[in-house]
Amino acid sequence: MTFSDDEIERYARHLVLSEVGGPGQQRLKAARVGLIGLGGVGAPAALYLAAAGVGTLRLIDDDAVALSNLQRQIAFDVADIGRPKVEAGADTLAALNPHIRIEPVAERLAETNAARLIEGCDVVIDGTDDFAARFAVNAACVAARVPLVSGALGRWSGQVGVFAGRPCYQCLVPAAPPDAATCARVGVIGALAGVVGAMAALEAIKLITGAGEALTGRLLIYDGLAGTARTVTIAADPDCPVCA
Repeated sequence: MTFSDDEIERYARHLVLSEVGGPGQQRLKAARVGLIGLGGVGAPAALYLAAAGVGTLRLIDDDAVALSNLQRQIAFDVADIGRPKVEAGADTLAALNPHIRIEPVAERLAETNAARLIEGCDVVIDGTDDFAARFAVNAACVAARVPLVSGALGRWSGQVGVFAGRPCYQCLVPAAPPDAATCARVGVIGALAGVVGAMAALEAIKLITGAGEALTGRLLIYDGLAGTARTVTIAADPDCPVCA
């Protein structure tokens, strides 16, 4: 797989990184990453993956852009209000990097279609705020043996974890909390979405290139108000209905 002169200049800062270099950039170009939800986590993650030269980005979201999204979903602008997110996002990403391919899928991921929607992906990033979708994509990724990067936001704090088989996401969250908070209900500071989305993109890049140590089996918890972060190990649930 060769690079054009434009790509060599574009990815110059990657090509001189010893942990990435030419081979790593080739792996990025050959990879397909699925993004479940093009919202607070998915929008900034998609921008950084496109900028990094991930060859194919599959955008999966059935929602349309709303004015309230623009406080944190930085892949969109005022002119996009009312447009399908995958359509508006595809235009933004193509303008950022014309060397990548975009696969817009205007569907809501559910248990019935999760396996089909992630088929062919090398890594999946889940940035949804719906537990049914989170459980469905987790089960599909475990079955397909595809690494799952999970990012979540909550008011001033966020978390990113990587699940590659066992433990899986459902080991961490066995069931949906009865009073699950959403950004629409409790609010979220906009810049936090950029922090978590960028970290999710970084974990996907590490998984693809083999650079460093991914957060596999671990959860990074970031407290935006305190400016602190900690990483905890996720224990495998011996009774997990998905990965046990």
